Amino acid sequence: MARIAVIGAGLGAMAAAARLAVAGHRVTVYERSGTYGGSLGRHARDGFVFDTGPSLLHLPAVYRDLFVKTGKEPLERCVTLTQADPASRHLFADGTVVSLPNASRAGVTGALDGALGTGAGARWAGFLDRAGTAWDRSRRPLLEEPLPEDPGVLARDPYPAVRRRRVLRSPRQASTLAGISAWELSDPRLAALLDGYALSYGLDPRRAPAAAALLPYMEQTFGSWYVAGGMRALADAVYERCLARRVEFVFGAEVVRTVEKDGRAAGVELADGTTAEAGHVVVGARPSPELAPGTAGHPEAAPARMPGRFVVMLSLRGARDAGAVHRTVVHTEDGPAEQDAVFGGRVAECPTVTVVRPDDPATRPDEAHEAVTLTATVAPHGPVDWTDPALRERYAGVLTARASRAVPGLGERILRTEIRTPAETEAETGAAGGSVPAPALAGASGGFLLPGNRTALPGLYLAGGWAHPGGGPAHAGMSGALVAGLVVEGDGFRGSR
Repeated sequence: MARIAVIGAGLGAMAAAARLAVAGHRVTVYERSGTYGGSLGRHARDGFVFDTGPSLLHLPAVYRDLFVKTGKEPLERCVTLTQADPASRHLFADGTVVSLPNASRAGVTGALDGALGTGAGARWAGFLDRAGTAWDRSRRPLLEEPLPEDPGVLARDPYPAVRRRRVLRSPRQASTLAGISAWELSDPRLAALLDGYALSYGLDPRRAPAAAALLPYMEQTFGSWYVAGGMRALADAVYERCLARRVEFVFGAEVVRTVEKDGRAAGVELADGTTAEAGHVVVGARPSPELAPGTAGHPEAAPARMPGRFVVMLSLRGARDAGAVHRTVVHTEDGPAEQDAVFGGRVAECPTVTVVRPDDPATRPDEAHEAVTLTATVAPHGPVDWTDPALRERYAGVLTARASRAVPGLGERILRTEIRTPAETEAETGAAGGSVPAPALAGASGGFLLPGNRTALPGLYLAGGWAHPGGGPAHAGMSGALVAGLVVEGDGFRGSR
């Protein structure tokens, strides 16, 4: 039995902690803030409750496995999961509206044909078929195995892009999501649909490899799930599972350095100067030279500061509409301008806005009120000063005005507006600029991979969204499983089978 120090209390770190504790190790989690959950935050006031991070869970099997492996109570006894149906509604720039059913490829095809015209569904279905091939080719090395020392198997794009013949010119085929939109989907609304998936993960569709097609594929194949009470309830359940397995948490404890001794990780040093010895150290925060010495990232994959999220939480008078859906995406009228701004460190004046309206009594004081959350992917704090009060208020107004397309009469129903920007994310999580990590992607010569869970320093491991296989609740949970396997089984661990 070893003493293990875990830095950070995000989902990936807690998933690793619970699994390691079940394996017989003494695990202590050191968290710089006053709570757990990382990006799965909650804001509550006067009976209104809002998720400040993701609003839906994808690939719930990741957490079903965690709960099966760490105790007798399965996930569904700890949280209530329901499929969001429709999975999403989309409002396009030309006024077209389409609702996409949850985990129904045939239903999606029919909905797109009905809204966008005959043939649109077939083009999207063909794209998802090719994305499925990419999933089959890359799923195990990308998601279920530790990143190999030579990740060459993931350097080549697994997406089988269509080769288009051209007279007297060499054939062309897509190497990016933007290329797929232009050459395979051939409809500006389908392009906006695909761009919206990329943007929601903080990816620039003009640079993201074609393999990013896995993101809509996973959602539309395996479904979207709502956690009763909000996604924070999932963090609560994982935290409670850790406590049940006797994981110790120390909050308000900022780790400033991983301690090395005799060529291996030997503990952590806290901001107050104290040290805690450990046989293994798991870094659940963004790697830095102090926390993860010798760990190199992939600077070519993205700017040093990736995009963040601008969140507007609206407390509304009036009941939720009977025909409301959980998630509506109001697409921008100018995709290139939005992408130039978000990835160029500027404010996008016509952003894509995601409107979340949970049908959950736990999110509102009574049936005569409603809690609505608006989210846009924005440039990080630094290039844009998200502490500027005038900018914050103005931009909240921009999102609210755009969201009124999805919620008629929205402006007249507002009781209170509360704002969260990348500046708050940076202050609470320590992530530079309030950046949010994206999932790892194959292709692009490995440029969109993240640091592996195993590091060059023996005894030091990386978990969470800033490590393989990347950001998002499902991917973070996978990273925790990989780290636990490496610690328990050693370097020969190759993932669950």
